[in-house]
Amino acid sequence: MDKPLKNPPAYAITSVDHALRAATMLQLEGALTVSEVADRLGVARSTAHRLLAMLVYRDFAVRDDHRVYHAGPVLELAAHSRSQVSTLRTAALPHLHRVVDLLNETTNLTIRTRDTARFIASEECTQALRVGSREGMVFPAHRTTTGLLLLAELSEEELADVYAPERYRDRPGDLPDLGVLRTELERVGRSGFAVNQERSERGLVAVGVPVRDEHGRAVAGLSVSMPSVRYDPHRLPSLVATLDAAARALEADLAAGPAARPAEGPAAAR
Repeated sequence: MDKPLKNPPAYAITSVDHALRAATMLQLEGALTVSEVADRLGVARSTAHRLLAMLVYRDFAVRDDHRVYHAGPVLELAAHSRSQVSTLRTAALPHLHRVVDLLNETTNLTIRTRDTARFIASEECTQALRVGSREGMVFPAHRTTTGLLLLAELSEEELADVYAPERYRDRPGDLPDLGVLRTELERVGRSGFAVNQERSERGLVAVGVPVRDEHGRAVAGLSVSMPSVRYDPHRLPSLVATLDAAARALEADLAAGPAARPAEGPAAAR
């Protein structure tokens, strides 16, 4: 069943949100300094230091001899290495910014880890009614735009392994109908894009396309998310075209390597 649209709680605890975001960054990207965490969160270095110290205390982070912080034993990331995630995210940020500039809708980069889709980058639009940042969030892969795109790349055997019934003994209600899912994945594979209409969250529509490596393998998905009240099916071709152009540009940057990319940051991205 779809979930309500994820919005910040009415009485958000900023310090908790900052700590969770810092833990997510360490999990997805690896080594970070106090200054880097402070810049990303928009807080003072002293605040970032206190947040990281608490994460170390609770084993969500570890600090090495050079005062650099890494993900601790509580955090684990399968399928994608931290270097892959960091490379993808860094290369994608300028393209996410450009898509937001063009469409003024929240834009995301997502990877798949077995049967889940994990948002590794998210750029919010400026509209008052908007989908908030999904960075760090995890959803069932078969309920998300990018999850469907990446699942569509799997062979019959690989898909059956991901959704093997024994993996769902403790949560049988989460196991999708593979017959229905295969039919949908075939359609997604033929079209080259996916549309999520309130499938993962009520009130949300997302459109996405795959991002491929130099071997043609889909390694991530680029998507835009918007409130369902603003989605117009007649705009679908233009949304897909804009995302496709951004995905191809991102693929070119990934193939060229880090030396060919601009430095991360608002000035470089816009």
